[in-house]
Amino acid sequence: MPSPSLSTRDLTIRFGGHVAVNAVTCDFHPGETTVIVGPNGAGKTTYFNLISGQLAASAGSVEKSGEDITRLSPSARAFQLTNLFPQLSVLENIRLAVQARAGAGWSLLRPALSRHDLIESAGHYLAAAQLTDRAAMPAASLPHGDQRKLEVALLMAMEPDIYMFDEPTAGMSLDQAPAVLDLIAKIKSDPTKTVLLVEHKMDVVRALADRIIVLHNGELLADGAPGEVMQSQIVRDVYLGTATEETA
Repeated sequence: MPSPSLSTRDLTIRFGGHVAVNAVTCDFHPGETTVIVGPNGAGKTTYFNLISGQLAASAGSVEKSGEDITRLSPSARAFQLTNLFPQLSVLENIRLAVQARAGAGWSLLRPALSRHDLIESAGHYLAAAQLTDRAAMPAASLPHGDQRKLEVALLMAMEPDIYMFDEPTAGMSLDQAPAVLDLIAKIKSDPTKTVLLVEHKMDVVRALADRIIVLHNGELLADGAPGEVMQSQIVRDVYLGTATEETA
């Protein structure tokens, strides 16, 4: 197995007297899609935000390719977090992401618009997300499902080594979700990419997970292959509600 692209070591955060994430240690590797699951209030999104830098850890560390990045800002950690420009068109949103990846900055000035290679590359990601027919629409006017597809397309356009998705199909209808899952499946087919998802829909977990980690009351409850983890008695107890559940 390749060296970890991302690791957490005893990662912890406290809010007053409440320990939301408690000493979680995990390694994540290229070519692996890890889905983080757990009951409501388990600490999934909090753990995710500690990794990305949206929250500051109370203790422990986050390492990227062996480098301690715990004290770095979210932007300095170089994780790509999706932020749509709601008033710009779908094409312009993706073009800006391609432009930034190419080292041309995020400028909206005309010289960038003359870069036909940027427009062509943006068109590729539009097509992958099945948004070509909506290219001229303002991002804000897209239906919710198409906005989620645009967010994934923006991530793909930035071509990061590590992809992080927090419930990527949340709020999507059954007929909309497969398009996003197909995009993530394309990403996970690349053996150089590391993919992390927070998810609670078990059909999404089954479709995408190479590995599952289960959090409960902020602690790592289980870690392993999907079949092994979901069949373990302690995980079944938590999901069936027979274990003590966190109420916060």
